[in-house]
Order: sequence, then C-alpha cells, then structure tokens
Amino acid sequence: MAGEAHPTSGVPRVVDGEELRVRRELFDIPEGVVYLDGNSLGAPPKHVAERMQEVIRHQWGTRLIRSWSEGWWEAPQRIGDRIGRLIGAAEGQVVVGDSTSVNVFKALMGAVKGTDRTEIVCDESTFPTDGYIAQSVATLAGLKIRAAHLSSLDLTDETAVVLINHVDYRTGALNDMKALTEQAHDAGAQVVWDLCHSAGVLPIELDALGVDYAVGCTYKFLNGGPGSPAFIYVPKHKQAGFENPLSGWNGHREPFAMEPSYEPDPGIVRARVGTPDILSMLALDAALDVWDDVDLAELRQRGLALTASFREHVEKLTGLEVITPEVRGNQISVRCPDAKAVMDELIARGVIGDHRPPDVLRFGFAPLYVTDDDVIRAAEVLAEVVSGITR
Repeated sequence: MAGEAHPTSGVPRVVDGEELRVRRELFDIPEGVVYLDGNSLGAPPKHVAERMQEVIRHQWGTRLIRSWSEGWWEAPQRIGDRIGRLIGAAEGQVVVGDSTSVNVFKALMGAVKGTDRTEIVCDESTFPTDGYIAQSVATLAGLKIRAAHLSSLDLTDETAVVLINHVDYRTGALNDMKALTEQAHDAGAQVVWDLCHSAGVLPIELDALGVDYAVGCTYKFLNGGPGSPAFIYVPKHKQAGFENPLSGWNGHREPFAMEPSYEPDPGIVRARVGTPDILSMLALDAALDVWDDVDLAELRQRGLALTASFREHVEKLTGLEVITPEVRGNQISVRCPDAKAVMDELIARGVIGDHRPPDVLRFGFAPLYVTDDDVIRAAEVLAEVVSGITR
C-alpha cells in the first residue's frame, strides 16, 4: 500500500464501520466545528487530559525521580514501537524524541557519513525545514545540494542521498515510496523519507520496501499535541553503522556510567540525544491509544472516500480548481483568489482549515473524526464564502 501508484478509480465507497464511528466519540471537538486541519494539528483525544493529570499528580508528584526507573527512561523506545506498527517497522527500529528538523539532520548526516559522493538531492517542493536542514548538512559535509522534481528524478553516481516528502505538504500529492526508493538504490544512493503528512493516513511499509531512514512528526494525524516529539526510523541492519551526529548522553551505551568518552548504544537507542520531554511524550503515548486495533487499510479507504467526496462537492458548488492529484494523501488543496481572507471567513463560520500563500486553501481529513456531514458542510460554506467575497 505504501508504494501505491493509483487509488481506487472513481469515488471509493465510504467505509463507515463501527470502529471508525466509535472513535469519533473519543475526540474533543467543539460542537458545531468542522475540523479539517488535522494535517497541521490533530484534534485531542478526550482521555489525554485525564492521563496527563495522572502523570503530573502521581508519576511526577508522588513518585518523583523514581519514575525515571519506572518507565520514563524507556519511553522513547516503547512509544517508538507503537508508532512503528503504523509505519511498517518491526520493533526496535523507531525511537521518539526531538523535533522533525533535528531528526532530518540526524538521518541525513548518518546517510552521508564517510561518503565519497558529492551531492544531496532534495525534492524541489519539499517542506521548507527539510530544505533548510539539507542545506546545513551539505555545508557541514562539504557536499553540493540539488533540488529535483520527483517526476523526472535524475540521480547519478555522485548522489549520496535523496530526501523526499511522502505526501506533498502543499498539494497533498502522494509520492510513490516503492518506486522512488528503488530508483535511489539503483543509483547507489540512500533515501530519507519524511512521513509527516502520511503517518496516520495510510499503510506504510518501511521494512518491506527497504527504506534507509525515515522521520516524521506526531502532532498532525497522530494527534500527539502541539510540539509533541518526532520520530526517527533506522532499520536494524543499518544501526551498527549509523553515527548520530549529536552524540548526547541518552544515546550512550551506558549513559549512567558517566564515561568521559562517547560509545553509542548498539541499537536504536543510539538515535537518542538528550533528556526527553516526558510530559509531551506521555501525552503522545496516551493519544496513540485511539490507534489500537485500527485497520489501516480500512482507514485508507475511508480517507480516499472523504477526500473524493469533498473534491466532487467543491468542484460542483464553487468552480474552484482543486490542485490535489488523484494519487494523494488525506488532503485536498484548492486554488483560490484571496485565500487568506476566504480561510479567515471559513474559520469564523466554524470550518477550520488553513492556507498557504499566495492562493492555496488546504483541507486535511482525519478519518478517525471527520464525518460525511462535515465534508458536505465544509464545501457548502466554502461556496457561500467564495460567492460573498467575489460578488
């Protein structure tokens, strides 16, 4: 599924099973609000606040420092394994901590370490922070950086690593993980995948597709909360050779030995750096409960149905151009004059999405809590707003 080239033709059937209907009730979404910005910040599961009270009052307030040896210290790996289930990674290959930007830096530096190749290739439509970090890595490693369009990706024997966003943050286009990973490997290059807009959207098969490294955030479709820690995937066969460029004490083989020299842990722990943000991390851990037993294939069909329905209604009611291709994530992007003013008015009327300058409206569809009625209402309100602004 992760490397799928074509979704179901036509409008997919709406998968509205009991599992997904029940999960809608697990989220705190204000009455009367249509929330279509889960691709920027996911809605909070209701039980997270109660869980955090327990963390603060008991784990921190009562157990105090003893909680580090009662589950806190291992939390980055334990929660990493929970995310691993959602991205096709076996246990011991994902660790949670730091930000996406920091993890992109780790992955790229790990990929270019010791290379005799001369360039990093970056998706030309990449999310800006990925491009900024790639430029920093190129400068530090003495390499060139080259932007490339994925539809005509040209790799050479000088390409060390390719950095690719699985879902384009602006258009919602889904890039073919299988084909592009194979293309990188055929050229002798490694590949780093950014899963920020695809984790929690569709089945991903990192192990099966032989991905070298992957990173992603957890505050979008995974609902971890604002600023929740990101994750990094390093497959087991690469861990012994992975040199974390940020050799913090949490990645040490024996962190409490307080040795003067750094010796990395032999496994995924070596991707850790400093002391984790436990409160944010445990909020993420609680939020991940809503994913227990979710069928990702069913979730994918539901996401395709929601986005197809929205596209159909928007085109019929507004005449605006939908720039999201058929091969997509759970996002529909619409080209619209006065995009900021339109989105401001949509939000004022209880339909929350976002916009990207100069003229793109973005709508993200989280299948765990977005309903068919939400889709229709959002399209109808968009038509009213556009009509009022353009009159």
